[in-house]
Amino acid sequence: MAKTKISTVQLQLILISMALTTATATATTHLQFYMHDIVTTTADSPATGVRVARGTTPLPGDPGTPARFGDMHVIDDPLTEGPDAASPAVGRAQGFYPFADQQELAAIFSLNIVFTAGKHNGSYLVVNGKDAFFDEVRELAVIGGAGRFRGATGYGLLTTHYFNSTTKNAVVKIDMYLKLFQGSCQFTCESNFVLGTCAALTHMDMKSLEIYQ
Repeated sequence: MAKTKISTVQLQLILISMALTTATATATTHLQFYMHDIVTTTADSPATGVRVARGTTPLPGDPGTPARFGDMHVIDDPLTEGPDAASPAVGRAQGFYPFADQQELAAIFSLNIVFTAGKHNGSYLVVNGKDAFFDEVRELAVIGGAGRFRGATGYGLLTTHYFNSTTKNAVVKIDMYLKLFQGSCQFTCESNFVLGTCAALTHMDMKSLEIYQ
């Protein structure tokens, strides 16, 4: 039986194919926590949401002092395991939201969900989407992440647990449904002919990749 050694480019293509098979393996996970958006300072908590720009036209359906089209808020809201502010801390929701719909009370949320406790400590998710406040359930897209959530995709469902129409303070339940890549391969550019090779396989014995025919 004759044997022929494969070329370097062929070897790299084989390694890439193997790496892509590994890298596309995914796992799903569900996280649930509560976001405390404090617009008006209380005896228990300072404000965690601040309006940094004032819009023009009052939006329909907002009781009390109405929000305006173009209002911009910046938040650093605490996240907890349960709806009570005294329940164990999970992390922070840090980002901003402008009111960008002239027809209803709706904002565009752009947030980093930063975890500060437990096995996800130091990791974060990037979330973006429309939050129509009067909808019973609102859906935001997970568009990425870092740390344990690198490459994450999925969505978050927001449900208002508590809202005070006078102070505008709210507690929102957030359910995150995530797809996480489980591949361990790291790609590096090593050739002008191909995109890269999988670092996890670089020490493979080249003789084991000879083709017998």
